[in-house]
Amino acid sequence: MVHTESLWPRLTDLPLVVESCEYDRLSAVLTDEFERVTTHVRLVGAGADGLGEDISIHVEDGTSLHETRPMLPLAGEWTLAGFCDHLATLDLWPEPPEWEAARLYRNWAFESAALDLALRQAGRSLHDALGVEPRPVRFVNSLGLGKEPSIEPVRRRLARSPGVRFKLDAETTWTPALVDEVAATGAVDTIDFKGQYGIEVEDPAALGALYDRVLAAFPDAYLEDPHDLPEIAPRLRDHVERVSYDAPIHSAQDIGATPLPGRVVNVKPSRIGSLRALLEVYARCARERRPMYGGGMGELGVGRGQIELLAALFHPDTPNDVAPSAYNEDDPADELPASPLPPRPDATGFRWAA
Repeated sequence: MVHTESLWPRLTDLPLVVESCEYDRLSAVLTDEFERVTTHVRLVGAGADGLGEDISIHVEDGTSLHETRPMLPLAGEWTLAGFCDHLATLDLWPEPPEWEAARLYRNWAFESAALDLALRQAGRSLHDALGVEPRPVRFVNSLGLGKEPSIEPVRRRLARSPGVRFKLDAETTWTPALVDEVAATGAVDTIDFKGQYGIEVEDPAALGALYDRVLAAFPDAYLEDPHDLPEIAPRLRDHVERVSYDAPIHSAQDIGATPLPGRVVNVKPSRIGSLRALLEVYARCARERRPMYGGGMGELGVGRGQIELLAALFHPDTPNDVAPSAYNEDDPADELPASPLPPRPDATGFRWAA
């Protein structure tokens, strides 16, 4: 069943008891040069705990939750909606973050922990509370092709999981030969241009040539976050049905207010930042029959399973950027989970069983 109205009212009155809050450091060495660090937010109350994950920290610089361990006024008896409204009145950062969007990432960590705790205290699962059955989740592996671009990252993953499909970060350094080589795999569902992050374009001519190569080589792939430049828009005029947006989408109101009238939405819960806003995004996409797929933000813990669960409930059959975390390693292990992922929600809470 397609739900064209927000399902938020099905969650608002869930009772929630919070007694304390704890913070746990998570880390994973993804390459020789990069260690990913996130924080589990753990809300504790009435003999249960609820987990969320703050993905806002790339390098520990004294502002992460597990470093600062803020004593926030969260204890009390709430409804889920009342807790979320109270959370919105608090400053969750000891000093302003480098990126304003990080406020949404951190808010999502607390709200998702609150939802998990409320459901566990009630002895209910998220799919039961929403009245939506989870289905197998199709996923893609999102990655770049390296500083000196090569097909090898794609080949390594195909060797370990022959059916895996990809979302690739496009670079002007991609040669025509490399584009053809990657296209020949037939395994690419999405090309991400990352054109909505305010990154200065140093060589517009090279960028235009990249678009020409990609449009010719990947005629069916989604085209995510294209650049808002005069020389790019005409190239995409005949492709708007497969243009998708990610970075500009923080609420349902942002859909359709994008530079191009792209139909597709990459729904990233942490980028949207709140349960209410997320469920409004799902509802608007359903009403307007917009394709949507889920997106990850380098989650290491419970957050990855939570976005896999949301994909299973709202958009299971699309190229979801929610591949299990093992795919994010530079050289993944010999065995990787295959797509689609069987649905495995925990019996209670907002969690995907390990």
